[in-house]
Amino acid sequence: MFASKGFRLTALFASLLMVFSVVAVDTAEARRGGSFGSRGARTEMSVPATQASPNATTGVQRTMTDGTTTRSAATAGAATTARPSLFGGFGGALLGGFLFTGLFGMMFGYGFGGFGGMLALLFQLVIVALVIGWFMRRRQQQPATAGASTSRYEAPNAASYGGNAGPARNAAPRSAASARAGKRDEVGITDGDLGSFQQRLVALQDAYSSEDYAALRQISTPEVMGYLAEELGENASKGVRNEVFDVNLLEGDVAEAWREGTADYATVAFRYESRDVTRNRATGEIVEGDDRVTETTETTEVWTFVRRNGKDWLISAIQQA
Repeated sequence: MFASKGFRLTALFASLLMVFSVVAVDTAEARRGGSFGSRGARTEMSVPATQASPNATTGVQRTMTDGTTTRSAATAGAATTARPSLFGGFGGALLGGFLFTGLFGMMFGYGFGGFGGMLALLFQLVIVALVIGWFMRRRQQQPATAGASTSRYEAPNAASYGGNAGPARNAAPRSAASARAGKRDEVGITDGDLGSFQQRLVALQDAYSSEDYAALRQISTPEVMGYLAEELGENASKGVRNEVFDVNLLEGDVAEAWREGTADYATVAFRYESRDVTRNRATGEIVEGDDRVTETTETTEVWTFVRRNGKDWLISAIQQA
C-alpha cells in the first residue's frame, strides 16, 4: 500500500520541504547583532518592549537550552492539565500524513484505490489510534523529573512587590528602572544591580577586544563564554581582531526579572554608543570601522543576567533588539 503514486508524491514533497527548511536556517551571526545564550525558562519567549528598546525582541536564536524542558509555568501547566487531542502532536502528524496522502491522490486522480483502498485507509487509522493510545499512556505514566521544578517560574507574589507575604530575597529598595518595569520585575532590581549590569557591559567589550578569555570567563556563563570563544577563534582564523571601546551607556531599562528556584534572572535593554573597528592582526590596519573620536556607533541590545544563590550576576544571553 506504500507503493502507490500518491504516497510517493507525498513523500517527495515532505523530503523537499525538509531540505528547504534546513537550507533556510540562518548561519551563526557575530557578537555584534547576534542572539545567543540562555534566558532559562523564557529562552524561547519574546522580551517585552521598553523605553530603551521600543520593539519586542524575539526569543534567543542560538542556545543550548532545551526548549522542551524550559517552558513557562502557564504553558507547562496547560500541557499537563489539558487532555491530549487525538489530532495534535504525535497523533496529528501520523493522521495528517495518511489523510494528506489520500487527499493528494484524489486531487491527481488516483483516489483511494476503490473500496479496497478505503478499507486499507481505515485499517491504517485503526493502527494509528492504537499507537497514539499506547504513546499517551506512556506519557501519563512517566514521573516528573527532578529538574522539572527548576524549569518553571512561579507567578509573582506580594513579597516580590514589597508586600507582606514574606521577606523578599532582595532587601534593598527598587530602582527607578524596576519601578518602570512594574510587575514584570518579580525580583526587585536595585540601583546596585543596575551598576553591576553596566559594569558587565563595559567589561565584556574590553575583554572581547583584548581577547582576554580569563576575564570573559569571570563575567559570563559557560554557554556565553563558549559562543564568544568561538567567534574570537573565527576572527583569528580570518586574520582580524574586533575592538569595541569608549562604551557609553545612553539608556537602560529592566524589561523583566524573575526567579527560577535559587536563580534570579534579569533581562535589561541597553542603548549605548561605542567605537567599533576591525583591524588586521598582523599590521594593525583598520579594515572596517573608524577609530576617530567623532565616529561612534549607537547600538541597542537586550542582555540577560543570572545570579545563582545570591552570588554575582553573570551574562547569560545577548540579543539584538
